[in-house]
Amino acid sequence: DFPMLKIKTQPDMNRSGYQTLNVEPYGGLIKETWFDRPLGLAGRVIKKTKEGIFSVLIAPDKNVFVIPNLSIHFNREINQGYKHNVHVDLQPLYGGCEAELMTLLREEAGCKGDEEIVDMDLILTVRQPAVAAGVKDEFLLTPRFDDLGCVYTTLQGFLRAQDKLPKEALSVFCLFDNEEVGSGSRQGALSNFLPDVLERICLSYGMTKEEQICARSRSFLLSADNAHAVHPNHPEKSDDEFPVVLNGGVVIKYNASQRYTTTGMTGGVFGSLCEKNDIKTQLFVNRADMPGGSTLGNLLSHSFSVPMVDIGLPQLAMHSCYETAGVKDVEYAIRALTKFYQTTLQIEGAERVCFE
Repeated sequence: DFPMLKIKTQPDMNRSGYQTLNVEPYGGLIKETWFDRPLGLAGRVIKKTKEGIFSVLIAPDKNVFVIPNLSIHFNREINQGYKHNVHVDLQPLYGGCEAELMTLLREEAGCKGDEEIVDMDLILTVRQPAVAAGVKDEFLLTPRFDDLGCVYTTLQGFLRAQDKLPKEALSVFCLFDNEEVGSGSRQGALSNFLPDVLERICLSYGMTKEEQICARSRSFLLSADNAHAVHPNHPEKSDDEFPVVLNGGVVIKYNASQRYTTTGMTGGVFGSLCEKNDIKTQLFVNRADMPGGSTLGNLLSHSFSVPMVDIGLPQLAMHSCYETAGVKDVEYAIRALTKFYQTTLQIEGAERVCFE
């Protein structure tokens, strides 16, 4: 998931001769980045038919909304730190007073006759495509990079490793939703989803509870979530001794308060694995006086005890609707994950981890 604007269940509002949309914020979005851009919508609508209730995915290929800024002539404080009110300032415009959003939703859902839309789970999306930037096209400008960047690279690594997977190990690729709002959902990292799935797999192999616990202790988990690169205009926000940069390699993240799961052992194992395969890595640690965020690995470890390391892709403008990353880091991460899945790890307690 990613910070966004979520459409309310009854979205239409008529304001001053226009049709606007009733939305609310999801996650810690940078509000000002959503103004004056072509916006679309995506998600699912719930359609009621004679046969029952159905969920239909939709994503119209068109610019539907815009959130126009208030003219500087009406808001002289806009460049002096204006505080946006989501309920007032960020309600998108989508047509004149005769426009109907439900008509578009019915068309996209393929409603026929007396079929109707009874509910929805829809979000606003940035329609600008990802582009390369920089003198050598070394930067990647894209919406939703945090954290679809890690989703893409970890999945690619998992898929590319399939022809050389260790026969004695079970490789698992897991995605969670709702990280941006605390992960406290049935599909979030605080749920029992992953432990339940793994237990069912073990039971299908006839493993006892003791064998399952032992297998878990011999496992190794990568928690992948993006990391902050040093901002060129604000280097004072980062620790001078840990200069994370775009195109500098996969980031290994550390935190003394355990907001990241990396330990000396797990960080050393992953770093050595990358070094052995000539894959660049760099280390991230927050300034001692500036606490950072947490990760899914940290939340999952509350109920799922497995050696873990937190990694990520470096980026700028995290939680903007249009973020900046490094092109080379994407390939570094794919190579690192491919090698990780292809490597046999021999874990002997907390003192020794070997890999082949």
